[in-house]
Amino acid sequence: MASRLLGRASSALLLVGTLTWMGCEGERGPAGQDGAAGQDGQEGAPGSPGSDGPTGGAGPTGPGTLGQPGPGATARAQGVEAGTPLSSVIAVTFRGDLGTGATNVAEYVKARVEQVVAGKLPSPLMFPLSSASTDTVRSVPGLFPTTVIKWMDPLAFAKGGPRFGANVDYIAFFGDGWSVDGRAPQYQGQGSAGWMWINHEYVSGAKPRVGTSPTGQHLDFARFLRNTGTLANTVSDGTSWQADALVTYNREWKKQVGGSWMRVVQDPATGGWAVDRNAANLRYDATSATLMKVVGVTLSAADHDDSGAALEAGVVPGTHSNCSGGQTPWGTVIVGEENVQGAYGDPEGALWTPKNDWIAAAPGFAPGAPLAPDFSAPAEGDFVSTDRDSSHLKDGYGYLTEIDPGQPPELWYGKDAAKPGAGHRKLGVMGRAHWENASFVVGADWKLLADQPVVVYGGDDRRGGRIFKFVSQGKYTPGMTKAQVRALLDAGTLYVAHFAGLDNATGDTLVGGVVPTDAAPGHGRWVQLGLDSTDLAPNGEAYGQPTLQVGAALRDANHNAVGGFVNDDQVRKLLWTAANKVGVMELNRPEDTEWNPKDPSGTPLLYVAFTEHGDPTALDQQGRVATAALESGAWVKKARGALDTRAVDKVGSIFALREANPAAPAGSKTFDFFRVWKGESAATSPMPEYAAAKPDNLVIDRDGGVWFGTDGNFGVNKVADGIFYLDQAPAHRQSPYFRKAFRVLSMPSDAEATGPAFNADMTSLFVSVQHPGEDNYSVWP
Repeated sequence: MASRLLGRASSALLLVGTLTWMGCEGERGPAGQDGAAGQDGQEGAPGSPGSDGPTGGAGPTGPGTLGQPGPGATARAQGVEAGTPLSSVIAVTFRGDLGTGATNVAEYVKARVEQVVAGKLPSPLMFPLSSASTDTVRSVPGLFPTTVIKWMDPLAFAKGGPRFGANVDYIAFFGDGWSVDGRAPQYQGQGSAGWMWINHEYVSGAKPRVGTSPTGQHLDFARFLRNTGTLANTVSDGTSWQADALVTYNREWKKQVGGSWMRVVQDPATGGWAVDRNAANLRYDATSATLMKVVGVTLSAADHDDSGAALEAGVVPGTHSNCSGGQTPWGTVIVGEENVQGAYGDPEGALWTPKNDWIAAAPGFAPGAPLAPDFSAPAEGDFVSTDRDSSHLKDGYGYLTEIDPGQPPELWYGKDAAKPGAGHRKLGVMGRAHWENASFVVGADWKLLADQPVVVYGGDDRRGGRIFKFVSQGKYTPGMTKAQVRALLDAGTLYVAHFAGLDNATGDTLVGGVVPTDAAPGHGRWVQLGLDSTDLAPNGEAYGQPTLQVGAALRDANHNAVGGFVNDDQVRKLLWTAANKVGVMELNRPEDTEWNPKDPSGTPLLYVAFTEHGDPTALDQQGRVATAALESGAWVKKARGALDTRAVDKVGSIFALREANPAAPAGSKTFDFFRVWKGESAATSPMPEYAAAKPDNLVIDRDGGVWFGTDGNFGVNKVADGIFYLDQAPAHRQSPYFRKAFRVLSMPSDAEATGPAFNADMTSLFVSVQHPGEDNYSVWP
């Protein structure tokens, strides 16, 4: 195209030049058409990047929390084999209000409950926690669970130091500085550092025997002993278990029960808790390295230590089978020696079968003669080996035991005159039973009531066990020293709760099937147990003696198929038999008792967790022995009546007791009782997401809220046990959520949720994960 344009231009120039010579210039012609467009040029090089813009603001906090390591990911102590399921203590920590305005765990959960009731729970937030069975700990959004310590972890950095014990249960938290100005330990002191007491109840599975290897946790522990050089035999091979190995194993096993006293601190960056292993952490166990003085009763004989050396009168080696407990207002801990019968035997086992059947002509208990029970050390028992010094007195165990935490384990109560009121003791004044825990009457400041006797409640956690109340002889006055307050428990009166009108066939309804409510409660009375008691025997009328007094009934060698009690020591050492003899109504395993000084109802109440029954009763509706009959002047065996069983109760319930004078319960001789919550099977519940079964340990928060853990929900509902908050806000009474249980935390595998306890400011909730993998797969934690 360019050459053609050039040619035209040259011709035009020649023409112009010719015209110049020939004449004037002519008019210019029209413009030619534009040529076609040229080809596009190449693209230029990319420009340099621009500068970054300003950082955007943080987005809103999401509803989730940080996850945990997967099952089995937590490192075990040296010698513990990988994948071994381990009982442990966890901390569930408040990590932020997530728009609720809450400042701690309790406030946060209650705020979420309020949203559920009002229909304003933010979507898609999950609350309460959904039901499931995993091998992890699960919690609602906003709470973060971490593991604090687990079985066989060292409590100190030094080699050979004490180790954390087996199946954990009761927990008590003492915030640093709690005792300033005479305060009680509950909800006082620092929230981020303090001391913890933790019970170690038992080791599950079967212990090794000659020619037979152990199973379950006993096998796990035997492997640990082998791996650390304590045992030399092949522990999984039954033929390797001979007398010498069994002696060693039994000695080490006794160290796994009892309790731990340890200092814990919180990481301010993560909120997690850890053991301060440079602190003066201690172990108290079932060996004679721990010594206890039994007070309030006289033992049947003197006992000895593990070497065979005689102990002081009333002193016994160790404590074991410690289930739940109670934190005293003066700073000690009460632990309940529950299922002690397997260790050194049960004197009452001569008269009653495990299914509550009466045994005719029972040695030492037969009617027609004074009682003469056998309290001697047995030749066989779980803690007994061929070492002749391994066995101990039957009446040395089964008590509410007061630990003076921080004092040397061997310091029994009264041992050191330079330390008045210091040391460890067993409260014989409250008797022998399958004790679960103890609870004290306190005011809103968690202190003892001024100028009143000390009142202690406790539950006998067996099928048919009762609730007991101890009232001290002396009164508490403000300003008393710790030693003076402890001395008040040396003497007093013991009562047992008789739930009059309770249906013997159910244990949680009144006769006729009526459920006792706070508006229409049942009525009970406190029956004094003792040979001088003038209270009416509950079964006197059934035997045609309506004016029969308790003391006379106990002494009568023929009354109700049981021989005659000869002194009050026997009454206290044989509480189950004494209560049966006078016809006290049986209960559905009173697992825990907790006094609530700030109850939402406005009146202090005693809460009781009845785990369940499911078995025959020892007595009939009228309080007579169900399997004995008086024929021709002699007591003989008879068939049980169709209604003398609690087979219908397999889910448990929570009751409340309202003393006749809640402001001064020591003087109350009667009480009202009503059902607060009933366990459910999810398969039949109209609100299955709120179904739970078998309540166990209770805890009352700083503001009077009621929380509980479960033991057996896994078996009933096929979902994990957990921790629940019971909604009793008065404003919710007309709501379908009133007195519903809101699941907050879920356990791993088939572990039981025990020992719930808040730290001082309630920003953390400590929980014991007991027996994970006991009957099912687990590698927790």
